[in-house]
Amino acid sequence: MTSPAQTPPHGWLVTLLASASFARAYTLAVFGAVFASYVIEQVAGRITYITIVAGLAVLGIAVLVARWQEISLLRLVPTTVVIFVGWALASVFWSEDTSTSWWSWVSTAALAFIAVVIGHIRDTLQTVRALGDVLRVLLAISLGVEVLSGILLDLPITFLGVQGNLAQLGPIQGVFGTRNMLGFVAVLALITFLIEYRTQSIRPGLSVASVVLAGGLAAFSDSPTVLVLAVGVGLAVAALAWVRHTRPERRAGLQLALGGVVVVGVFVGYAARHPIIALLGAGSDFSMRVDLWNLMVDQVRFRPLNGWGWYGPWAEREFPFIYLNFELDASHATGLNAYFDVLMQLGWVGLVLFVGLAGLALVRSWLAASERRSVVYAWTPLMLVALLVDSMFESFTLTGLGWMMLVLCAVRAGQSRSWRERIGGGTDAGGTGLPHVPGFGRPGAAADRPPGAQGPDGPAG
Repeated sequence: MTSPAQTPPHGWLVTLLASASFARAYTLAVFGAVFASYVIEQVAGRITYITIVAGLAVLGIAVLVARWQEISLLRLVPTTVVIFVGWALASVFWSEDTSTSWWSWVSTAALAFIAVVIGHIRDTLQTVRALGDVLRVLLAISLGVEVLSGILLDLPITFLGVQGNLAQLGPIQGVFGTRNMLGFVAVLALITFLIEYRTQSIRPGLSVASVVLAGGLAAFSDSPTVLVLAVGVGLAVAALAWVRHTRPERRAGLQLALGGVVVVGVFVGYAARHPIIALLGAGSDFSMRVDLWNLMVDQVRFRPLNGWGWYGPWAEREFPFIYLNFELDASHATGLNAYFDVLMQLGWVGLVLFVGLAGLALVRSWLAASERRSVVYAWTPLMLVALLVDSMFESFTLTGLGWMMLVLCAVRAGQSRSWRERIGGGTDAGGTGLPHVPGFGRPGAAADRPPGAQGPDGPAG
């Protein structure tokens, strides 16, 4: 006869949903689906991708319900994310196409919610490992597709947008649709793979091979934005390493000095944008972007505070998007700049909220990475730097994988350093900010880590 102490306190379904194994599988499924969204849509259609995301959102709700004893509503979602998504929802009522704007907002909210779920069921190291596994597979598939198209068959694979230029050393697109998206994902992968290497999460040989794969694809993408993105992330790595190796009593002054340098650098970069464009040898590409941005700013003047309504990717048949493409004789699907896109769609209020969301997350995660011993905490600020720098040349951060990663990083940063800590207490060792509940696998449990991996508070990097 089973004693009360041996009786499981929860049903099998709740136990499954709250388990560490299910959390890992769910995280892999989310990263796999969102980062492979282009392939899924091209092969099976957009409805299939929407169904997958909807299913993952429903599963996410079930996971949070199963873990309700771990969840604090006050600490569930960063306030900045809630306000930005709320303003985007409000803009539906004054958009030119309410129906399209509404469904675009639903997509935005669903990806944000999925990111919040991952942020609460995985700690930073586990998130890095899951993302690293997914990106290794997708980048390897990209290389295989390019070899097949550009070398073995010497034919483009039209339905995937693969042009077969590998033999000419690029540009290549892989399974991400465009060379700019491939370059962007490759840089995110490089950051993730290097953190894996420093935390000894995977075998050194696999880690080195992953870095070579991501670096090679970034170079072959021949994306005009990859160089700027790599330089920005490289400078952030150097600055963070400098801060981490500075005496604690001197860090505050150094942080302020670095912040001042960044502000001055932004203004200098804007003032010297034309020489920089000429130096990069991307005059035609960037000049096209400047023409587009100038026209977008012109449209902002008609609705400066609230914008034209939230769409995310452009509804090309709606005003003002149809007007912009007509004037430029082009077919742009985004504004090629997340900041100008937010400004046009959500007005100055939306831009302030977006910059506040990303900026506060960057400051929080940067301070946490500069003070905590483990190098794994550097992943969040470096990912945010990549997202924010790339946002100057693409609108990836507003939709799809870019938006999901921004919200995930904001959740992670809020758990590391937030005013909520004064109310709900400190974070656990796993870096999730949630208390351990008996009968459930804690998100930061050592049993869920790969062999040889260090915990978030392991040896200093």
